[in-house]
Amino acid sequence: METSAVEEQVLQLVTFSLKGEEYAVDILSVQEINRITEITKVPKSPHYVEGVINLRGRVMPAINLRKKFGFEEKAIDETSRVIIIDKEGITSGLIVDSVSEVLRIPSNIVEPPPITSEMNCKYIKGIAKLENKLIILIDIDNLMEKTLHL
Repeated sequence: METSAVEEQVLQLVTFSLKGEEYAVDILSVQEINRITEITKVPKSPHYVEGVINLRGRVMPAINLRKKFGFEEKAIDETSRVIIIDKEGITSGLIVDSVSEVLRIPSNIVEPPPITSEMNCKYIKGIAKLENKLIILIDIDNLMEKTLHL
């Protein structure tokens, strides 16, 4: 006998802030979250790549999500964080304004991305409707593919 047609799926997300809005990525994509370390500039890199960082001997690109999404720039400060993401064995750091929390939400509160948005919808997986706020879910696979040309 079946219990409810479909077992409720729960999403685990790491939420972060960009330009005063809440965003999230699937926790399974996140290796770790760190303070911003020294960034070494790389000549002729795309405008959204701040440079490279050395994380315990691993050198990886540091991608500024504000720049990637076309938002106005903000100086990196004490609340800024780098979210370390691994996509198909390629590790990158995503620079965000701050990291908020790890959140567990039911998948049925996520709606498809809106048709219009300040940020190109190709990077949005959906919008989670919480009681007191909306959270934009980032399609990390598409973001990394388009950013790193995988």
